[in-house]
Amino acid sequence: MWRRLAALRLLDLWKQFPAVLILGARQVGKTTLARESFPGVPYCDLEEPSLRELFTSDPTFQIERRAQPALILDEAQSVPAVFASLRGLIDSERSRKGRFLLLGSAQPALVRQVSETLAGRIGILELDPFTVSEVRTGREKKTWRDVWLQGGFPDALRGSFREWWEAYLRTYVERDLPHIGVSADPLLLRRMLTMLAHSQGGLLNASQFGNSLGVSYHTVQRYLDILEQTFLVQRLPPYFRNVGKRLTKSPKVYLRDTGLLHHLLNIGSMEELDSHPIRGASWETFVIEDVRRREKLLRPHSQFYFWRTAAGAELDLIIERGSKRFAIEVKAGRGGNGNLGRTLEQASLDVKASGVWILDQAEGSEPLRPGVERRGWPENSDWLPE
Repeated sequence: MWRRLAALRLLDLWKQFPAVLILGARQVGKTTLARESFPGVPYCDLEEPSLRELFTSDPTFQIERRAQPALILDEAQSVPAVFASLRGLIDSERSRKGRFLLLGSAQPALVRQVSETLAGRIGILELDPFTVSEVRTGREKKTWRDVWLQGGFPDALRGSFREWWEAYLRTYVERDLPHIGVSADPLLLRRMLTMLAHSQGGLLNASQFGNSLGVSYHTVQRYLDILEQTFLVQRLPPYFRNVGKRLTKSPKVYLRDTGLLHHLLNIGSMEELDSHPIRGASWETFVIEDVRRREKLLRPHSQFYFWRTAAGAELDLIIERGSKRFAIEVKAGRGGNGNLGRTLEQASLDVKASGVWILDQAEGSEPLRPGVERRGWPENSDWLPE
């Protein structure tokens, strides 16, 4: 087993709220995290037919008789009546914390039920796939190259990631989306995912995607919403400041897990990845996602952006913590070029960043310009800007 960084965040929320919701993609490890964190708490999977029938008929009674003193409810959105019962039980003893742990894959119905029924009563933890620092902690030790190639889903790391992702996508399209009331053409969704893979990390042009797929701009946006709500796709918004420059206003869009990216592009080994044109975009995704996953757990209110001018100056990731900003540029090769240092120094001044770091695959660290530092990311994969 691997230790999850999210475990500490989960315990903090458990002490603050009567209920906690763990959101995340299917198979990301929500159930494992819940049961390892609270081994003595009763567990109910509401997708199991007999339990779903019992909770549908009398949710309050079923919750009360099992919550001794707490209860884990997996796939709680399967029984909508549960949320009203939870609200009543929580309000009857509002001062009690850590009573109910809910697990679910993000979807409109679940988020709506939580926001409408349990607002102010529930803390929310978004569970991401593994980071590099997490996979070093278990008996099945993996390297950063394993996580880069295979992605961060537990079962994808344990076996053939390509076979696992193919099975995952079939289940996702044929079972998961219809189960949550989303109608999507399986062939069109697969084609769209493949197009996203080929344009990984590029600026979103929904009209161009629609023309290539033979559908409308609005259909593309609807499918992107579905993919983002189910944690497969990320839209990274641009950062705006009034700096007197023409700035890019379209978001970047990318597949969040590099294992999925490589599967869709038929990349099955590090040798194939090292010679593939997507290598740079894949490395950028891998580093940005690893940084984001850890930052969100340590500082849940951080915001993430990229910055690009019409003239081509760019910062791959801006982390905004309140009034402070930190900029990151990701390079697949060595990022010690003097011209790059000068460009990034000016970009950092434009966005008023506290510093800018180049994360690359080379060894060691070195300052390049005032406020600009290069870091070899593989040996500094626990690092976050301070």
